[in-house]
Amino acid sequence: MIDKHLSTIDRRRLVKPSAYGGLVIILFLLPLFIKSPYWLHIFIITFVFIIATVSLRTIVISGQFPLAHAAFMGIGAYASAVISKELGWSPWLTMLLGGLVATGIGVLIGYPFARLRALYYAMVSLFFGVGILQVFSVFQKWTGGYSGLMGIPRLLPAATSKLPYYYFFLGLTTICLLALYRFEFCRIGMALKAIAQSHQVASSVGINEARHRVLSLAVGCFFVGLAGAAYAHYNLTLSYTSFDMLATLWLFMYALIGGIGSFAGPIVGTAVLFIIPELFRGLKEFLPYLSAAILFIVVFAMPQGLVGLPQLVRLWFTELRKRVTHAS
Repeated sequence: MIDKHLSTIDRRRLVKPSAYGGLVIILFLLPLFIKSPYWLHIFIITFVFIIATVSLRTIVISGQFPLAHAAFMGIGAYASAVISKELGWSPWLTMLLGGLVATGIGVLIGYPFARLRALYYAMVSLFFGVGILQVFSVFQKWTGGYSGLMGIPRLLPAATSKLPYYYFFLGLTTICLLALYRFEFCRIGMALKAIAQSHQVASSVGINEARHRVLSLAVGCFFVGLAGAAYAHYNLTLSYTSFDMLATLWLFMYALIGGIGSFAGPIVGTAVLFIIPELFRGLKEFLPYLSAAILFIVVFAMPQGLVGLPQLVRLWFTELRKRVTHAS
């Protein structure tokens, strides 16, 4: 009996890894069936924002709400693009530098405010995001100002189609998600969730609140900066308005609709809000209204987000079966 129970637990543990592995295989084979450059571009942008949204959740699990997360994406993008363009360095090196620059600035700014919580931290991060945009606009010589930065070196100069970029961003997204998943479910990630639940209880058992929150900020900023840097060398042009507060709010929207309480939630939310509107391209101008309607439905009917929909459906069927049984 015990052996049977253990085998059931082992099978359950294999469900998620098998599902994720199957999804990666499907995405790897997808270009065999979808050859449109436009759709490959949509998937590439989706991969970029999946990294950004999941890295946002890495900070949120500590109980903080960074309203300047997109600004750090811009820091990574501009740092990598400017260094590569002005100094002639390889984008493969400057992408990592972009992530490290975003991390360094995040830690430098975040450390003095690590003990601020909830609304206070959100307001400080909001002001910082506005300040970063002003910096981008002031240093027009390097950032291009309102006109945007152009002439960014290509990541894959030999590529004649979007297919190599598709596989690059698929691989980058897979590696980043594995790293972020490992971080969240290691001892540090558990400590961050404990701090979010009650910082007083966490401190009473020896968890350093400030240190752990700065660490989560550093990790989140590195990956969103890396995503921004990779995007810069793919898109080849940058506009600082792409990294304003509205962009951060969209990241929160993706996470909330997918289910911010689950690691898979931001992935699902980002994919749905990027890909589904493209299937109804004629209605794309109504996307903000559609997203708002989906958000209201999720908040009131699906507290766990879209990722919790299968469990909700099972509960509905179970309840319906009980009613039918009682009626008969």
